[in-house]
Amino acid sequence: MRQIRDLVHHLADREVDAIKLLSEGACAHSGGPGYLWRNPAFPDGVELVRLPRDLLRAGIEAGHERGLRVTVHTTQQVAAREAIEAGADGLEHGVTVEPLTDHSLLDLMLEHGITYTPTLWTDDAHPDARGNLEKVAEAGVHIALGSDSFSGRGRFGANTLEEAELMVAAGMAPTQVLAAGTSGAARQCVRPDLGTLAPGKRADLLVLNADPTEDIGNLRDLGMVFLNGELAVDKRCPDKAQLPPPLPPQCPTPAGVSPRPSSSL
Repeated sequence: MRQIRDLVHHLADREVDAIKLLSEGACAHSGGPGYLWRNPAFPDGVELVRLPRDLLRAGIEAGHERGLRVTVHTTQQVAAREAIEAGADGLEHGVTVEPLTDHSLLDLMLEHGITYTPTLWTDDAHPDARGNLEKVAEAGVHIALGSDSFSGRGRFGANTLEEAELMVAAGMAPTQVLAAGTSGAARQCVRPDLGTLAPGKRADLLVLNADPTEDIGNLRDLGMVFLNGELAVDKRCPDKAQLPPPLPPQCPTPAGVSPRPSSSL
């Protein structure tokens, strides 16, 4: 236990933003019990070594001692329950390789304020992943949009859009997905300055040409991007990455959008 605590404190010393622990999947631990990880691609199961509960709890406690949120990589119900009972703040992937049939697990997520990050972008091959997300959303569990982008294909940003579309395909309303990608993600990352439009927060804005609450695919129809109140991308005039005020007449400001929003929005 000292080793995992020291490792978490070492990461905290390096000023990481959060800690993610693997409770299952390539988690070697000398002397640990045998563990059979099941996946539709490997119907007979793959023998791995499971991270013991005492190490899981020790890692989570060490992260909390340093004021960091700690999430846990899980794919099965038993692992998700162990992570929550050990004090985790969120589940990465959640329950993907089997149907979510334990309704008390949903109650446990709600009781502990867990954030569920489904990563359908990487887990959609599992036939139960979408249905499980729909159950989690219907139960009212906090959800964050995350794509597990490092896993090999696609590009940062583009796979986030695909993730949003998959979440809607799983049964979530576009408004729920938009919240998961903004305020839900900000909550998970402990960034109170992001995620909503309110006085004192960063004015990070996407200005779209169509309504994403009608069709989540309209997230791809980008008009402008503002970062902290400054115009960063303007696709209305492709030959100009940034336009100085006043805006030229051939690029009228869309109705209801200020060309220079205050950073205090």
